[in-house]
Amino acid sequence: MQLSLSIFWFNGFSFKEIGVASMVLFAVIDIVGNIPLIIALKEKTGEIFPLRTAIASLLILVGFLYLGESILGVIGVGINEFAVAGSFVLFFMALEMILGVEIFRDNSDSATKVASVVPLAFPMIAGAGTMTSLISLRAEYELINILIAIFLNILVVWLVLKLTATLERFFGSVGIAVLKKVFGIILLAIAIKLFSSNIRELF
Repeated sequence: MQLSLSIFWFNGFSFKEIGVASMVLFAVIDIVGNIPLIIALKEKTGEIFPLRTAIASLLILVGFLYLGESILGVIGVGINEFAVAGSFVLFFMALEMILGVEIFRDNSDSATKVASVVPLAFPMIAGAGTMTSLISLRAEYELINILIAIFLNILVVWLVLKLTATLERFFGSVGIAVLKKVFGIILLAIAIKLFSSNIRELF
């Protein structure tokens, strides 16, 4: 037993690092807090594809973990510009929730499928905050532990998306309406904070 544990540690495997990285990503992704937004998006598009969203999010996060800084560097975009762009998307999504207006319009047959990737997989799940966290974690933790943490969080995301219908019934129409307004304001505050904290770095 002691020998096998030593092998795990030699390869960089660490339960502690997995736990810390998982908690960091869970807090940043905040899939539970995004439930009202997910329900609103489902009402708008008619359907959400949990597996497609989870796979898209996983590919984006793992791809960014390996190539993120290099890709942004090649196209001349910094993480701050990336974060500011994401804040605009979140800002308008928040306005939709608070004011009950429609800003994002797509009447094509592919609208429902696209919604599973944009804005659900990105920037809600694999957004600028999550990617910034990955860069920070990559500087401190072993790659294998971050990968496992990403997988565990995507599993939670898939479960929440899979149970969306059950959550709708649990909250009821009135409860969902109230949650939309409350979390819309929270999302608006997050968008403003994301914008203000990164715009200063650009000038």
